[in-house]
Amino acid sequence: MVKSISILGSTGSIGRQSLDIARHLGIPVAALAAGTSVDRMAQQCHEFRPTLAVMATEEAAAALKEQISGLPTRVAWGEEGLLEAATIPEADCVITAVVGMLGLKPTLAAIRAGKRIGLANKETMVCAGELVMTEAKKYGVEIIPVDSEHSAIFQCLMGSGEKREIKRLILTCSGGPFFGMKPEELKRVTRADALKHPNWKMGAKITIDCATLMNKGLEVIEAMRLYEMPLDRVDVVIHRQSIVHSMVEFVDGAVMAQMGAPDMRLPIQLAMTYPERTACVVDPLDLLKCGPLTFTAPDLEAFPCLKLAMDCARKGGSACAAMNGANEEAVAMFLRDEIGFYDIYDLVSQAVDAVPFIPNPTLDEILETDRLARQAVKNFKP
Repeated sequence: MVKSISILGSTGSIGRQSLDIARHLGIPVAALAAGTSVDRMAQQCHEFRPTLAVMATEEAAAALKEQISGLPTRVAWGEEGLLEAATIPEADCVITAVVGMLGLKPTLAAIRAGKRIGLANKETMVCAGELVMTEAKKYGVEIIPVDSEHSAIFQCLMGSGEKREIKRLILTCSGGPFFGMKPEELKRVTRADALKHPNWKMGAKITIDCATLMNKGLEVIEAMRLYEMPLDRVDVVIHRQSIVHSMVEFVDGAVMAQMGAPDMRLPIQLAMTYPERTACVVDPLDLLKCGPLTFTAPDLEAFPCLKLAMDCARKGGSACAAMNGANEEAVAMFLRDEIGFYDIYDLVSQAVDAVPFIPNPTLDEILETDRLARQAVKNFKP
């Protein structure tokens, strides 16, 4: 079990659930970092009394200072503060729960500082997975995935032996709120419709990604990076019940699945306690009440974002970074009601085609690709 944690993105869904687990296990919190949710951060500081609290902007940091003036917590802001939270000496584990490309630099900084990474920021692996894994091996750092699907694969592979024994990784997908709908129906869905995920309570961006199935595409790429698997050995199946979180098929035909209640606190806790397990605050899965478990193939015509992600994964290089940056920008526009549901795919695919492709990008080239892709989406705005 880790001795102390730092949480990047503490006021978001994963961050709050990480604090639930820290409270349950009695793990000290060395640093918290968030965007601009000052009131929520102040509440967290009063309860957990971290050494450092970081806000995204100087204004938010100033407001936080006023609310926690009686605490010994030091307040910082911006990228410099985020990097400090990622490398704070007191923490031996960093939960990377910030959304989007913002998580890349602090994740790399935490790795270079020798921290265990509780990885909840899939965009980091999508855009720069090879670089991240190379650094993790160099510094001897454990990356424990917090996504339910990748945690499931991680658990299925615990003690499995050689990688050559693995035939394929099978990622399960709830299908989101629009499962079974056809393209003509999907053209009419709204932001409010897309935010109604059937099984999980998550932030707005990831919930929209689940509605388009882009989230599953990002997870395919993340699985390729984390487990060093080619695309043709990573599959996706729709599993509406979100009870089987993912599976591993071995070369002898055996399939190992990890099952559990659809609650993110389960994989979060494992990231903090691995290689140990301990009782969790989550109610255990009752197999007699969860109902029949079903599995179907995804509809790539109705949900083309998944196919686009797979195409970018096959191409490699900077294509995944371009796709991710464009998707972040397009989803933000959809959440502001500026574009329609299918405009997300149209804008992202156009941006991927427009941004110059780099076969073996450096970190700076990945960041520039991200910038160009976002700008392309703004230029192509319907």
